[in-house]
This record gives sequence, C-alpha cells and structure tokens, in this order.
Amino acid sequence: MLKQHLQFKLSQKLSPQQIQLMKLIQLPTQAFEQRLKQELEENPALESGKAEKDSLDDNYDDSFDDTSDSESIAAEDINIDDYLSDDEIPDYRTQTSNYSPDDDEKSIPYASGTSFNQHLLNQLNTIYLDDEEWAIAEFLVGSVDESGYIRRPLSDIMDDLAFTQNIYVEENKIETVLKVVQALDPPGVGARSLDECLIIQLKRKEKKPAVELAITILEKSFEQFTKKHYAKLLQKYHINEEELKEAISEIEKLNPKPGGSYEGSTRIIEHIVPDFSIRIVEGELDLTLNGRNAPELHVSKEYSNMLEGYKKSKEKTKSQKDTVLFIKQKLDAAKWFIDAIKQRQQTLFVTMNAIMDYQREYFMTGDERKLRPMILKDIADRINMDVSTVSRVANSKYVDTPYGTKLIKEYFSEAMKNEQGEDVSTREIKKILETVIGEEEKKKPLTDDKLAKILKERGYPIARRTVAKYREQLGIPVARLRKQI
Repeated sequence: MLKQHLQFKLSQKLSPQQIQLMKLIQLPTQAFEQRLKQELEENPALESGKAEKDSLDDNYDDSFDDTSDSESIAAEDINIDDYLSDDEIPDYRTQTSNYSPDDDEKSIPYASGTSFNQHLLNQLNTIYLDDEEWAIAEFLVGSVDESGYIRRPLSDIMDDLAFTQNIYVEENKIETVLKVVQALDPPGVGARSLDECLIIQLKRKEKKPAVELAITILEKSFEQFTKKHYAKLLQKYHINEEELKEAISEIEKLNPKPGGSYEGSTRIIEHIVPDFSIRIVEGELDLTLNGRNAPELHVSKEYSNMLEGYKKSKEKTKSQKDTVLFIKQKLDAAKWFIDAIKQRQQTLFVTMNAIMDYQREYFMTGDERKLRPMILKDIADRINMDVSTVSRVANSKYVDTPYGTKLIKEYFSEAMKNEQGEDVSTREIKKILETVIGEEEKKKPLTDDKLAKILKERGYPIARRTVAKYREQLGIPVARLRKQI
C-alpha cells in the first residue's frame, strides 16, 4: 500500500566547476597540455596567447542583462543543464557543424618500425625450410613474447597447429624446428625457460673452461645455482672458488630477457616532465611552477563583439536569440576553464610550497635521513585544504630538485619512535638499512636478525619482521641470495 510522508534530506553536491577543477589538479604536466589543447580546439571562444587590452576578460558580464529592449531573453529560454551538466563533454563538442566540411582531416603520425616478431620472420627468410617447417617456424615466432620467450608447452602448440593450421606433426618435429628459431638473433630468443635462455647464449660463446663449466652448472645444477649453494657446487664439480667465480661471471654477462635488447620496434616511452622545480638560491629554497602549467588564456574578442552586437540590436528574432544562447554557452565554458586553470596553479603551488617548508632540511642537504615523517593530513592542515586534494597533487606530480627528479608522494612516510622517543621517518630507517647492507661482507651477508640488532644499536629498535618488510620494499633479497664468492 502506498503511503505519503515527508522526509528531510541534507546533501552536498559538487558543482561542474569543482569537478572540472579536481580533474585538472590530478593531471600531470603532459596530460594537462593535452587537455588544454583539446579545450582550445573544441571551444572557439577560448584563445591562447596574450589578450588585447579591451578583451572580454574585462568587459564580459556573465550575468548578461538585456534591459535595452522589452523583448529580452526570458530565463526559461536558457536551459542551464545544457551547458552545466557535464563540464567534460558539453553538447556543442559533439556537433560537427563546428568545423568546415572542407577542413583537412587531422591525424597523429606514428613512427614506423619493424616489430620484434617481424624481425625474427625476416631472419627466417634467409633459412631454407620446406613448407611444413616454415609454417611451424612462423607459428613458433608468433608465440614469442616481448621478452623473447615461448611460454606455452609444445604440446599446446602442437594442438593449435592441428586446429588452426591443419598441420599434424609430432612434438619432436616441433622441437626440431624450435632449434632453428633459437638460432636466430638476439641470442636466447625462443627459449622456454630462463636456464634454457642462458644456456643458448653460452653455447654461442667462445669455448673456454669457464664457459663450459657455466653450461654444466646451468644444465645440471640450476636450482643450486639460483639458491647460491656455492659450497655444494664446489664439492660436486671438484673446483676451487676462483674457477666457480669465473663461471658465475660468464653467466652474469648474459641477457635474461633477449627480447628487451631489440631496439627496432616502435615503443611508447613515457617521458617525465617535472611539474615543479626547487633550487637553492643564495642559501634559500626557491620553488617555481613549470611554465607549461601556466598558459596564457583569454576569452575570444570576436565572440565578445558578437555579444555586444546583439545587445545593440533593436530587433531580436528567434534566430538571434538562439545564436546568443550558443555564444553564451561557449563564453561561460571558456571563463570556467580559465578560472579552473588559475585555481589549479594556485593549488599546486601552495601544496608544493607547504611540502618544501615541511621538508626544508632535506631539500637543503639532499640527505634522505633528514626526511621528516609526513602524512597527507600534515600538509592538508597547513594549507586548509582537503586531504584528497593533497593526494591528487602528490600522487601524480614530479618535482625537479638538485638531487634528482622524484614523485612527490615519495616524500611522504609514516613515523616511528627511536630510543630517545623522537619521531623518525621510515624513509630514514630504510636509508640506514640500505647503507648497512651495502657495507656488509658479501661472503657472509647479514641476516634479518643481525640487521635488526645493528639498527637497535644505532637507536632504532624495530622487530626482525619489520626489517624484512623494509628490505623487501627496497628490493633487496634475503641474505642467502646476496652471498658472493
């Protein structure tokens, strides 16, 4: 049964301008430039470069009050939702009438290149193979991944050849053709495992005792080698430490990912463009925002003149009203975008300036041990902004410092207490841990228990499991795998 009742509800919604600002703040420099370029192309009322003195920025009143004529635009004639509901894709952007039909089609040129698989096929063309062998070899090359490996079992490849190529062969036939593929360049390509990849490369080297020993170790004692059980290898092969050291040296020169060494393919390389720059000028820190984040934008004077022309017009037809609504829509979008960019610049600068002041000692010296514990709330409280805003800046922006270009979020860390009860950054502890491991005796690397004792002696009482966690975060293997002869 339906019932009527009153309900009070308090809700808070973001305006389109606020949503647009949050999206702009999150963009790094290169993505921001693309967003800016897109807006300039799609909104003819927005222009870049220096504006004229009498530009619309000074004269345009977005309230647009037309009282010079009794036949003014009624409020109901303006559908606010048409140009406020979605700040990313307003209706005018989907209208093809914005462009002339005889405009040249613009497309992004891509650099041409030969793919890794095509590079292998080109080499196959120089080898004599019958039709069946060629089809198998071509299929095997198509199964090679970017690292240069064939990850699928030969039994699966045999089934695929039967179903897709109508080729019925035994597994040993495929293995014979695989040897041909493995003879291609770069050395090690077509391997099915790491040990096979390394062995293929070693067999192409000049024959000498160290290489022969390295092949034997990989073929018969690969697991012991990977676990660095050197004592067992010395005993098993009746060799001395110097001979084993030479064999290991030969293995360390090999490429575990042969596909990565091919440079002919077209690959997308992401270049980092710093959003900020910090320099030490006369003993003081100087922060600058990348100029590419501060473009000169203004509203089109041509559109301003159109609006002024409508104001002065004595007779206003329905067509003119539709036109002025269309113009107003673009003018509002342009002004909103300009305001959002200005707020973006201010937000970025204020946030980074607060981070720089908070970590002043680090930026003056470059010593990571002087990084203070800092969380998002520390900065948010300083600049009176929301934690999510600081997060948007920290997670996607880079800063260029005298000590390298780094992601801003790397300066944030939790706090721990030392023996004096002072708060120290976990980054400081990790740096000390990294230094201790770097100075250890490589023949007898320090275990996590010993590392915990050393850190405790230096005033950082942390548990062994915490040491293990920090060591893993630093990408440092366990003591056994750090062992060297």
